[in-house]
Amino acid sequence: KRGSQAEIDFRLTRLQAAWKKQDPPPHRVKPLPVQVIRRMATLAMHSRHERTKAIADMTILAFFFLLRPGEYVDTNSESTPFKIEDVNFYIGDTWLNPATASEHQLFAATRVTMTFTTQKNGVRGEIIGLSTSGDSLVCPVRAAVRRLLYLRRHGAPAGTPLARVYSEDSGPTPEKIQPRHITAAI
Repeated sequence: KRGSQAEIDFRLTRLQAAWKKQDPPPHRVKPLPVQVIRRMATLAMHSRHERTKAIADMTILAFFFLLRPGEYVDTNSESTPFKIEDVNFYIGDTWLNPATASEHQLFAATRVTMTFTTQKNGVRGEIIGLSTSGDSLVCPVRAAVRRLLYLRRHGAPAGTPLARVYSEDSGPTPEKIQPRHITAAI
């Protein structure tokens, strides 16, 4: 404020306006009930469609890691969804190399960590870890393992986002899972 007047300095007003453009507040939505996620996971387990399985696994990861759409699927050109290189697995304190660990070792993992390259609170490079939920389907560790193994089977490089599906229609370029796919599945 300048002097005794109640108006804010124009430079601060411009700075605030720029900040609002960079990081608008998220639209508030109600969290999904776990019963909806369990149903999605059960249907995906019996589905022959890889997109259905990917959508269910990405929804499980979003639920457990409290993610916004741009953190787990592509929303626009500025989104930074999790990539293969952002995920690590552990059995106890023993790190499993996601590129070389066997399927058996990965399914024995007890913890998954995700590196937030850009995060909603502005902390870059923060690593968040979760343990198994005790459920074979609705579990952040199992969902991340299923995504990793699927992408590895298709020869995806480490920079590939987890929310990708290879299909006959997409050819060698994987298809992006987008918020509209998640919304349609719910």
